[in-house]
Amino acid sequence: MTKTAITQPEDTSFSFTQDKACLDITLTGALDQNTCPALLQAIDQAALPTAMGTIRVNLQGVTFLDDFGVLVLLHIKTQCLSANGTLTFLGASARHKRFLDMVYEEKNAAIPSSMSCHPGILEHMGDKTMTMLLDTRAMLTFVGDLCLSMTTVLCNPSRLRRSDTVIHMQRVGVDALPIVALISFLLGLIMAFMSAVQLEQFGANIYVASLVSLSMVRELGPIMTAIIVAGRSGSAFAAEIGSMRVAEEVDALTTMGFDITIFLVLPRLLATLCVLPLLTLFSDLFAIAGGLVVGVGMLDLTTHGYMVQTVNTISLDDIVWSMGKTLLFALLISGTGCFRGFQVRGGADAVGRATTSAVVTSIFLIILADSILAVIQRYWG
Repeated sequence: MTKTAITQPEDTSFSFTQDKACLDITLTGALDQNTCPALLQAIDQAALPTAMGTIRVNLQGVTFLDDFGVLVLLHIKTQCLSANGTLTFLGASARHKRFLDMVYEEKNAAIPSSMSCHPGILEHMGDKTMTMLLDTRAMLTFVGDLCLSMTTVLCNPSRLRRSDTVIHMQRVGVDALPIVALISFLLGLIMAFMSAVQLEQFGANIYVASLVSLSMVRELGPIMTAIIVAGRSGSAFAAEIGSMRVAEEVDALTTMGFDITIFLVLPRLLATLCVLPLLTLFSDLFAIAGGLVVGVGMLDLTTHGYMVQTVNTISLDDIVWSMGKTLLFALLISGTGCFRGFQVRGGADAVGRATTSAVVTSIFLIILADSILAVIQRYWG
């Protein structure tokens, strides 16, 4: 067994101990900009063996490690690879882990199980809490910027990109009409069928029309339409803007003097505000049509009687309240989709995460807002 030690003036030392099948390297002191040049020279002068099975680097005595220290570790690993050896790091502290990850990314560097650092539950909760607080602050900034941009467009309507607004109205509204109509028709049919099983026992078949129309107009129509649009268009908004963010197109627009909120957000937001109430009306009509099929086909109701009961059940206040909720849902869907798109940092995987986050956040906000509005309607009415 041989042991070699070299001490640097900055109290940084490098030593290695060799036996038949293993080479132990010990580093102590600070591995920074001031000590690394001399340390690299010392490693080269030490003439490490050219053929070793395992090389173990002990970092327990390292008091400071930065990017320059990583260069030393990479240099040792290069010599290890040339000797066809296996490299293992021992004794590293948790604060050095992010620097060691730079070395672990390269092949042939073994990661001991004792080095794995899994955050505890308190650390995980704290990280999630900070993420939520930062998201809230960013969201408030986005909302403020959006309000200023809308004020600017109201004062100067020529700044709005009308052609883009029309295109987004087609994508959000017209293209979504078939799926909204199909789901609403089936939903109305299912509600009428399930309610008929109970109401038929009391001879109250006519109230199937009241149940379907009232539940759809007040609650299910707006919320189901909003969820469908969030899945289709909210995710598309996040993916489009996120892809532009990754391709640095947003930065290019900002450099050229464009207001990205007016240029990218307002056309999508105004398009959703315009078409979502119309989609909700179509959803209510197709759901009533689904209930009509069950009422006429299974309950021996007439078309005239079913429609009269429907009209008598629904009031103008119900329709106005439904449209008001739909406008709020439109703001939540378009705003959340665009906001998540602007938050994208990285590559394609970041776009995917932003798209998923936009849909999940939109649906959560839709249901939360609907719950609050239901309570308000109950005590206000």
